[in-house]
Amino acid sequence: MRTTDMRVLRVALLGCGVVGSQVYRLLTEQSADLCARAGATLEVVGVAVRDPARPRLVQVDAGLFTTAAEALVTRPDVDIVIELIGGIEPARTLLLAALGAGKSVVTANKELLAADRAELHRAARQHGGDLYYEAAVAGAIPLLRPLRESLAGDEVRRVLGIVNGTTNFVLDQMDSSGADFGEALARAKQLGYAEADPTADIEGHDAAAKAAILASIAFHTEVTTRDVYAEGISAITPADIENARSLGSVVKLLAICERCNGGISARVHPAMIPRVHPLAAVRDAYNAVFVEAEAAGRLMFYGAGAGGQPTASAVLGDIVAVARNRLAGLRGPDASTYAELPLVPIGDALTRYYVQLDVVDRPGVLAPVADAFAQQGVSIKAVRQEGRGEDANLVIITHTAREAALAKTVANLSAMPAVRAVDSVLRVEGEEGE
Repeated sequence: MRTTDMRVLRVALLGCGVVGSQVYRLLTEQSADLCARAGATLEVVGVAVRDPARPRLVQVDAGLFTTAAEALVTRPDVDIVIELIGGIEPARTLLLAALGAGKSVVTANKELLAADRAELHRAARQHGGDLYYEAAVAGAIPLLRPLRESLAGDEVRRVLGIVNGTTNFVLDQMDSSGADFGEALARAKQLGYAEADPTADIEGHDAAAKAAILASIAFHTEVTTRDVYAEGISAITPADIENARSLGSVVKLLAICERCNGGISARVHPAMIPRVHPLAAVRDAYNAVFVEAEAAGRLMFYGAGAGGQPTASAVLGDIVAVARNRLAGLRGPDASTYAELPLVPIGDALTRYYVQLDVVDRPGVLAPVADAFAQQGVSIKAVRQEGRGEDANLVIITHTAREAALAKTVANLSAMPAVRAVDSVLRVEGEEGE
C-alpha cells in the first residue's frame, strides 16, 4: 500500500519542552518510517504550551501552537494525545478529558500515574481508548512492556533497580572521585543531570513514583506513591562511601519491589551492594533494573534512563503501538490488579544492616552490643573493630531480619553508655553470599 493511500491519525501534543520537542522532531523527521510501521500517517495537528513565543529546542510550525489545551485534546478529529507536561494538574484533568472523548493517550507522567493510574485506566476502558506509558519509568529502557507482556506467564518475585539518573550520578561521583554530596550534586547540575531544585530526585520521591508503577505491573496489585517507603541520599557521607569500599561494596539508591510475608514490599533507599553485583557497575546517570522471576530467572534491563531523545524514543514506541491498535479496532492491555496483594509496611520488610559504632575502647564492650542485637532477634553475620583508644569503632553486618527489629536495635545501641555514637547505618542488599 502506498503512503498516500494510508489512513491519517491526528496527534495532539501537550508540552514542547526537552522531551516534547524531541517527540515532535521525530514525528516529523521520521514520518515516512513511522507511517510504514504504524500503518497510518501520524499528523501533529496541535501543540499545547503555556507560552507560544518561547524559544524551542526544535523548529515547530508556529501555527500549531495553542494555549487552549482542553479544547485541543477534545477536538473531534484528534485520535492520539501525547502528554509531556508532567505533574498532577492540569495533566490529570486534560488526560481524563481526552480519554473521556475516546482518544488514546501516551504519557511519560510518572507522578500522575503513581497517584491515579487506576482512574486513568478506568477512563480508558470505559471510553474505548488506550493508555500507554513506557517512558514513565527508566526512559528509553524497554521495561514496562516486558513486565506486562513478556513475563505475563511467569511470576515475578523481585524488581531491584536504579531508576533515577541524578542520584546515581551523584553517588558515582562520590565513589569515583571522593567528592562530598554537595560537590557531586553541583557537578550534576552543571552537566544538566539535576534540576535547579533537585529535591524530588535526591529525596527519593521520583524513584518512589517509578517503584509504585513497577510494583503495580509486576505484582498485579494497585500500588500508589503513598504505599512506597522513600528515603533519599542527602545524608550519605564520604565516610559511608569509603566504608562500603572497604567491604567491597558500593552505595546506590535502589528501588526495591518484592514479594514479602504474603504481600508485597515497595521501598526506595540507599543501600550497599557488592561490587560483583550487576547493578554495581551502573555508572554516571544510567539506569538499570534487575528482575527476578520464578521461571525466567534473573533478567537485567540497562540503558539511558532520562534525557530528551532517549525518553522520546520510548514515547514514539507507544505512539506506534496505539496507532496500530486504533487501526485494528483493538485496545492494548488494561491495568491488571486481580491479585490485590496486601502492602507490607516498611517495618515488616526484610533486609540487612551495616552499622558502624563509635565505642569506648575497654574490655567487654562487644558483649552488651551483641546482646542488643540478640534481644531483637537479629543475627550478626560479621563484626570487626577498627582503631584503638578514642578512635575505636565497631563495624557490624547483620543477617536478614525485619526492618523494625533492626531499627529498634539501632535505637537501643544509641542509648548504651559504651556507645559514644552510631556513626553510620546503611541497608545491605544483594545475596548474603555475594
